Amino acid sequence: MSMQEAMKERHRVRKFTDRKIPASLVEKLQARAEENNEKYGLSIRLVLNNPRGLTSLARLGSAKNAVNFFLLSGPAAIGATELDSRLGYAGADLILYARSLGLDTWWCGGLFSKKEARRITGPDFTSNGIIVIGYGLTHGSNHKSKSAEEISSYQGQAPQWFTRGVEALLLAPTAFNKQPFTVTGEGQTVSLTSGGGIYSGINLGIGRYFFELGAGKDNFRWA
Repeated sequence: MSMQEAMKERHRVRKFTDRKIPASLVEKLQARAEENNEKYGLSIRLVLNNPRGLTSLARLGSAKNAVNFFLLSGPAAIGATELDSRLGYAGADLILYARSLGLDTWWCGGLFSKKEARRITGPDFTSNGIIVIGYGLTHGSNHKSKSAEEISSYQGQAPQWFTRGVEALLLAPTAFNKQPFTVTGEGQTVSLTSGGGIYSGINLGIGRYFFELGAGKDNFRWA
């Protein structure tokens, strides 16, 4: 499955089977995380067979068999805003890569255990969420979405790459499914914002990745 196909097939899944992730896929997931760490100066970790990644409330509620996850973390010295954006971008790559391998995911930014994250990373790193991975009881379903007109505008006739980028952006996971994006284009220059709030940085990173995947990096430049 290509990353473009994975983008269209990916949906949030909170309940997983107890099927183990094969060692061959674990190796690929670990390599992908390390690749992102090297590119963006992060310290994302693949954690297996650990039921403490989520808060007790999440474990008692909507989650099931959520024991394998990427811990989204990086050096605190980077600074919160920049770190969130980098983790959003890298995390977007990881959820689609996992889906391309036939795995389901749940990006959890609010109900992950900060205590467990600190235990794993130590005091010099900041974590802003986890991505649970595994084999879902289902593959999830489509979420309610805004329209392209609600989040985008282009000066003049929008080229096909811009339209494809917006379509991809609308498939991106965001906190509380708010899709807080505003994307504008003029010529080959594109500007993307993601509203305010504590999740704006990570939403921006996610949004940039999805727009680039849909539009093609070579077709435009960020403002």
